[in-house]
Amino acid sequence: MYQDDYKHKGMRRSLVRILVQKGIYDERVLQAIQQVPRHFFFEKAFLEQAYQDKAFPIGEGQTISQPYTVAFQSQLLEVKPGEKVLEIGTGSGYQCCVLLELGARVYTIEYIRKLHEKARRMLPEMGYNAIFVHGDGSRGLPSYAPYDKIIVTAGAPFVPNDLLRQLAVGGKLVIPVGDDQQQKMLRLTKKDESTIVKEEYDFFSFVKLRGSQGWDAKDHRNL
Repeated sequence: MYQDDYKHKGMRRSLVRILVQKGIYDERVLQAIQQVPRHFFFEKAFLEQAYQDKAFPIGEGQTISQPYTVAFQSQLLEVKPGEKVLEIGTGSGYQCCVLLELGARVYTIEYIRKLHEKARRMLPEMGYNAIFVHGDGSRGLPSYAPYDKIIVTAGAPFVPNDLLRQLAVGGKLVIPVGDDQQQKMLRLTKKDESTIVKEEYDFFSFVKLRGSQGWDAKDHRNL
């Protein structure tokens, strides 16, 4: 495991300043970004890239998300300590760590087994504990539902109804929805069992959401 020394912490402070300049204002989110050693997710040869505000390949055709994207989604989610949060797309595990720093109880599901196994092994070694599941995240994780918050870290062709069903009343779902090139960030708030309030934000570019309610679905029309 890498060391996390004053140099790395200084690089994180610089990253946080960049995020503030880009419009991230939630102090708890900024503090969480400050705490998570992002360089642990990088090969040693690429340590200098760890605190640039850029996405970076992690293998299996996937990326570790740009810090701004992680901060933006986390800010929209409005996580309160003790809330139950479902993360769709564990990936590297970086977003999961940020959610845990925010005090969430995290259930995280990953479609690609190799990434799931790596995160399940690595995060506890870093001191971060979540429920790790390998499976089709586009269908959510009904066995632990309902969730106070759900975050999707891959681009979806439509909002999966299963995720809305698993959201608690008063809960929020943050999900990027669009085509395979760019997606609009949405926040859906479940006011009651039949009322969903949708807010639209900026465009982003995510890897595809895999699974039967993602890009593997037979019908990609927005439901």
